[in-house]
Amino acid sequence: MHESVADYVAEHPKMAGVLFTALLLLTQAAPAAANAVATTPGP
Repeated sequence: MHESVADYVAEHPKMAGVLFTALLLLTQAAPAAANAVATTPGP
């Protein structure tokens, strides 16, 4: 069992890229989803 994420990434260096890519996609997808749901107030 891994004590922390740092220990896991140290044992599996390729996962650093995977985690970075997932974080990047999530940070880009959240604002896009928020903009899609936003509504314009009516008159």
